[in-house]
Amino acid sequence: MENKDKNLYRLDELSNYKVASDYSDVRGWKIVDAENHTIGKIDNLWVNKDMQRVVYLDVKLDKGLLEDNRNEVRDVIANDNGREFIYREGDSHIIIPIGSVNINKDTKIVMANSIGYDTFRSTSRYNRENNFDRNYERSVMKSYYPENDSSLNYDSEDDSFYKRREFDNH
Repeated sequence: MENKDKNLYRLDELSNYKVASDYSDVRGWKIVDAENHTIGKIDNLWVNKDMQRVVYLDVKLDKGLLEDNRNEVRDVIANDNGREFIYREGDSHIIIPIGSVNINKDTKIVMANSIGYDTFRSTSRYNRENNFDRNYERSVMKSYYPENDSSLNYDSEDDSFYKRREFDNH
């Protein structure tokens, strides 16, 4: 049964969709932060079906980043209502809004413009087996763009949520 609330699909779940010819299909490419530290590999693209556009890169985090506890990785992150979110083995994926990266077709490297290594390391992850919900999207956006936090609260409509500049890849 189709979940009518679900608008985000991995590109590989949509058999009749492909990346538009003027865009690079970045799956399998490496992603680095602005200082050229490896963040991981792009595992998939999340598409908003109604809007027919890619909104997130799905990144499988690099083993080095997962194991890097220079500042003691926070294994436990309290979320908004005080419940704790605990990384389990296998929570190694994060999402990055498409407008937050630059894509270099020549080197096949994607660069996260303004989001640093430490932020990626402490951003909450999700497990491939369990798709995420809007609350997860919000918590990720909050960790990337803390200064925009207030504007994240009201837009639960896809249209306004994904019209933010962080999702604009033009």
